[in-house]
Amino acid sequence: MTIWRVALSAFAIATYLALPALVRADEAATDAYVEAMMKEHATDSPVAGASRSAADDLHADSGFAIAEEKAITFGDAKGGAQVSGYLVWPAGAPVRSGIIVIHEWWGLNDHIRVMARALAQHGYGALAVDLYGGKTATAPEEAKSLMAAAMADESKTLARLQAAAELLREQRGVERLGVIGWCFGGGWALRTGLSLGSQASAVVMYYGRLVDDEATLAGMQAPLLGVFAEQDGGIPVAAVRRFEAALGKLGKTAEIKVYPGVDHAFANPSGNRFNAPAATDAWERTLAFFARHLAPKTPPS
Repeated sequence: MTIWRVALSAFAIATYLALPALVRADEAATDAYVEAMMKEHATDSPVAGASRSAADDLHADSGFAIAEEKAITFGDAKGGAQVSGYLVWPAGAPVRSGIIVIHEWWGLNDHIRVMARALAQHGYGALAVDLYGGKTATAPEEAKSLMAAAMADESKTLARLQAAAELLREQRGVERLGVIGWCFGGGWALRTGLSLGSQASAVVMYYGRLVDDEATLAGMQAPLLGVFAEQDGGIPVAAVRRFEAALGKLGKTAEIKVYPGVDHAFANPSGNRFNAPAATDAWERTLAFFARHLAPKTPPS
């Protein structure tokens, strides 16, 4: 056996032996994140209807009528299980910009449907993807269980999000694709952007799980807007700054905004940590970011 084959065999053996430890480390990190989110939401619960009243004020002058709003199902990217979602489409000329909407740890509930509708009212096709298999939570323990199950099978979850991208591009004719998510969905917005590569044109993540490994972040090609909270114990500011530094070192186009004096989930009007001034500013910042990178159609006169 030649020297290079011996070296290669030794490397392969060492890598094989190291895999269980790497898997355990990743599982431990995921478990820690789920527990951190449980701590953040321990005294929280979604209030039905609260999002709609807040959204009526925030999006009253958005300019677009809604042509289509419905629950849909579609096949995942592996060609296996069906995925459920909520599609909202603006009226008028063909829509060339679409956004994948990823729910918080409560699931695809009324609040997320409101946000999908709000994006459509600004000229985007919006598809909210259900990553919990048709289930939603109203109590922290329920949400923890659903979130842990989705986090445990990353390939299955990514397949659902990739299928959403395919639906928007291939069936709906979208040319520019954005992604947005909050909390649990914020982390998956980042991972979806990494997975889609050049197919994504803009990624917005609200206080979601971070990635600061430079080799992984090197795959991010879309501009990114990150919205975070100073008092968030699950996504601490120090971790946000490491994330920001890694993106900067790699020369990525990224805007990071940390809102002072607010906590995790501050942008959700259906929760008990809602902060209206910060949420309004973050939403306006989000719309400006999408307008720059997705260029929606012009509102009707």
